[in-house]
Amino acid sequence: MDLRGHFPGPTIESRRGRPVSVRHRNELPVPTVVHLHGGRTPAASDGYPTDLVLPDGWPDAVQGGHGMHGMSGGMGGARGMHDPRAVPSRLTRDYTFPLDQRPTLLWYHDHRMDFTAPAIWRGLAGLHIVPDDAEEALGLPSGPRELPLMIGDRAFHADGTLAYPSLDPALRTEPGVEEPYLAGVLRDVILVNGAPWPVHEVDAARYRLRVLNASNARHYELEAVAEDGRRLDLIQVGADQGLLAGPVRHRSLPIAPAERYDVVVDFSGIPVGGLVKVVNRLGSGRTRDVMAFRVARKAPDDSRVPRVLSTDLPTWSRSDAARVRDFSFRAGRMNGGHGWVIGGRPFDPARTDVTVRLGDVEVWWLVADIHHPVHLHLVGFKVLSRSGRAPLPHDAGLKDTVSLRPGESVEILTRFDGYRGRYLFHCHNAEHEDMGMMANFEVL
Repeated sequence: MDLRGHFPGPTIESRRGRPVSVRHRNELPVPTVVHLHGGRTPAASDGYPTDLVLPDGWPDAVQGGHGMHGMSGGMGGARGMHDPRAVPSRLTRDYTFPLDQRPTLLWYHDHRMDFTAPAIWRGLAGLHIVPDDAEEALGLPSGPRELPLMIGDRAFHADGTLAYPSLDPALRTEPGVEEPYLAGVLRDVILVNGAPWPVHEVDAARYRLRVLNASNARHYELEAVAEDGRRLDLIQVGADQGLLAGPVRHRSLPIAPAERYDVVVDFSGIPVGGLVKVVNRLGSGRTRDVMAFRVARKAPDDSRVPRVLSTDLPTWSRSDAARVRDFSFRAGRMNGGHGWVIGGRPFDPARTDVTVRLGDVEVWWLVADIHHPVHLHLVGFKVLSRSGRAPLPHDAGLKDTVSLRPGESVEILTRFDGYRGRYLFHCHNAEHEDMGMMANFEVL
């Protein structure tokens, strides 16, 4: 299948516990590497930023020098740094995903060293849905009433091509963005599944909306608003890492870059012909509207939202923690210029920042200066507290990305299980991660 020009990429569906292998072939003029975000994946297939798929004609990896960062030498590591553990390949790479994890909505995206942000912006991203029998037996809306929604903001040139403020538009040598965008690229065209401000026709019935914020830096606070001003309930049934224990009712739902929320919306009270707008309370002008649903017809609906959604959430507790660690996510210096750092240090692929033991439970304190959505590879986690207070309602369930608000500290609890190897944790503001806000953890 020729998928050139398709955005988002193809949606993959594969059942829980049924391993899949996906071959990626790179016919772009620059390297790529694929990360299955939220996947419980062996390190060799996790998409480490220097495990590149090199295109034909691209120089082989070299050690050291500027090319380690800007790709002119071939590898694409941090400026002037060598990664002795990098495993590049030429033209193709096979990724193996065991999918031994709870049913959920995952997404895959490019994770190339220093160029993740422009690659996602240009469309190297797609959805991967993991169902199982127990979830399907719940009676949640399904089939055409189960809608995955990938939300992202973009900008376009007059000729319709995507506009991104790269220092090097060819994405070959100099990484980074123009100075006004150092905090993150925010633009004013809101896309949903690649379409600007779409209107989707629905029945007067319940729908399951599987929402991903695939923006590089934009945060949303979503509401579903009828034409009479009434806000529809957003009934959350799932988080990043699958179903909640029971449903949580919201009137508005904040969602940071890379977060996913699974919500049920009931359109049965909307008259035929009526319009329900999904709006962003954090937006203004063109960025306030996200999409809309037009109720086209009355229809039978045998779906339901049961009071018990799952019984397999982890039972870890604070008392199980082998250790407590703390990490600050702040602006800093990187190679003599502006950067974003964790614990005062920009990313170095050759440095192990944290060593953990397979099976250990840990508490991590995460502290932010401004907005930072923090993502851990390999594992899900529970949110224990926010700035010493109880978690917020949307923190329920098992997550892999948590939004730190300006000046906030968040305490998370996780267990490092599944696989040994080298993994990342980082800010998922894509410009921040390209500018140094990543760190390594090694599972032994």
